[in-house]
Amino acid sequence: MIIFFFLEHESHPTVSQRTCESAKLQYLGMKLGSLNGLKGKQLSLTLIIVFTTLLIWKWERIPHQDPFHQQQEQDFFPQVAKVKYVHEHPLAEEDFPDSDTSVHQTSETVVQALSDNPVGLTTSSKETEENKGFELQTVKIKTCNFAKGKWVADEGRPLYSGFECKQWLSESWSCRLTQREDFSYEKFRWKPEGCDMPGFEGSSFLRRMQDKTIALVGDSLGRQQFQSLMCMVTGGKERPDVEDVGLQYGFTMSPGDKRPNGWAYWFPSTNTTILYYWSATLCDIEPLNVSNPATSYAMHLDRPTLFLRQNLHKFDVLILNTGHHWNRGKLRANRWEMFVNGSPNTDRKLAAMGSAKDFAVHSVIKWLDSQLQHLPRLKAFYRSISPRHFFNGEWNSGGTCDNIRPLAGGSTVSQNAANNVAALSPVTGTRVVLLDITGLSQLRDESHISKYSSKGTPGIQDCLHWCLPGIPDTWNEVLAAQL
Repeated sequence: MIIFFFLEHESHPTVSQRTCESAKLQYLGMKLGSLNGLKGKQLSLTLIIVFTTLLIWKWERIPHQDPFHQQQEQDFFPQVAKVKYVHEHPLAEEDFPDSDTSVHQTSETVVQALSDNPVGLTTSSKETEENKGFELQTVKIKTCNFAKGKWVADEGRPLYSGFECKQWLSESWSCRLTQREDFSYEKFRWKPEGCDMPGFEGSSFLRRMQDKTIALVGDSLGRQQFQSLMCMVTGGKERPDVEDVGLQYGFTMSPGDKRPNGWAYWFPSTNTTILYYWSATLCDIEPLNVSNPATSYAMHLDRPTLFLRQNLHKFDVLILNTGHHWNRGKLRANRWEMFVNGSPNTDRKLAAMGSAKDFAVHSVIKWLDSQLQHLPRLKAFYRSISPRHFFNGEWNSGGTCDNIRPLAGGSTVSQNAANNVAALSPVTGTRVVLLDITGLSQLRDESHISKYSSKGTPGIQDCLHWCLPGIPDTWNEVLAAQL
C-alpha cells in the first residue's frame, strides 16, 4: 500500500520533480531492502509490482507520436487575366520535319537530371500535411518516377482495336488497316520501377474528369496523343452521343486546308470535353500583311499562341508539346520570321534554331506558370519530345525504320536515363509538370508507321509518327497516373 500511494502521487510529476527521480528510487530500494522479514516469494512479488508500475509510469511520460499529422499542402496547381488579342491565322501542318533538322536525331541524349528531386515526378510520393484542429498528422506517400521502368509483355493489350476506332483515329495511323502483318508491338505495357501504374479504363477516367476540359496543344505528335486518348476513353467504340464542339473553340477549315486547326468533343454523360489544337511551335504566329496571301508571318518567340491566351481559363488539364518543327526548312516553308518584343529578332545567337526553340519553350512555360496562380484548378504538363527513328538517312533521303522485332535495343530505362534535362529545364521551379515520355519511347523503334500505308504504295517511310494502338497510349496512361 505504501508503494502504490507513492507511485500514484508520482504518476504525473512536474519537470522540476524529474531531478528527484533517482534519489526517490534509491530510497525506495533501501526501504524494500530493510524488509528482512519478508519471505523470498513475497519480496519477488513486491519487486515485480514496483517495476511494472514504473514501466507504466514511464510510458505515460513519453509524448504520443502520431505519424499521420502535418499541415495541409498548398494546392500545387494553381489562373489568368483576360487580355486583348490580335488575329491569328492558322497555318497548314506539314507532318515531317525537314532534312536539316539537327537537334532531334534518333541519338538524342536522354540523361539524368542534375536535381535529386526532379520536377514532374508524380505524387505517388511526397510528404503531405493536414491540419486537423489541434492535431498534426503526417502522411507519407511514395513517389513514383514514371519515366524509369521497363516494357513488359502483356497479352491483355491493346486497349482498343485499330480496326474499330474509326470515329476518332486517322486511317493513315491505324496500322491494322495497312499491309503490315506483324503486330507484336501492341502486346507490351510500360511498368514503372518501384511503383504501380493504375490500369486505364475509359469510363472510370471520364468519371474522374467529370465537369472538366482536357486540352492538348502542340504538333502532329500531340494530335496522335489526342486521337489515342479519344480511342482509349471510348474503348475504340462508336459513340453517337459524343458531340463535336469544335466551333466553340474556333476550329474551322479554310479553303486549301488539309484539316481543321483543331478538334473538340464533348461527352454529355460526364460533361467532359477533350480537345486538341495544332500549334507546332507553341509561339504566337500572325501575318505581317493580312491583305497579301503570300505574306510572311511573325513568329513571336516570347509570346504563346493566341489560342492559349484566349482559352486557358476554360481548361482543367493542359498538355503542351513541341520540337520537330524547329528547323530551317520549316522556317522557310512556312515563311516564319522570328520576332522578340514585337520586333524582328536581331540577336544572331538567338536566331540559331536550337536557341530559338529553347527560348520559346522557356517563354511559354514562364507565361503559363504566371497564369497558374490565378487558375487553381488547372493542372499543366509539358510533354517531352517524341523520338524519331530514321536509320541510314532522313525522311526524304532514304531513311528507314524496318525493324519489327520489339525491344531490339533493350527494354529498360535506367536511373541514369530517367530524366530528359532538355525537357526538365523549362519546367524546373514552375508549377508546370514534366510528362517525360522520351526514354520509354526511344526503345520502341518497331512501333512507327514505317513503310506501311493504307494504299500499299511504296513511298517515304514514316519513322516519326506511331502506329495506333501503340506508344501514345502509354503516354496517356502515364498522364492519367500523374493526374
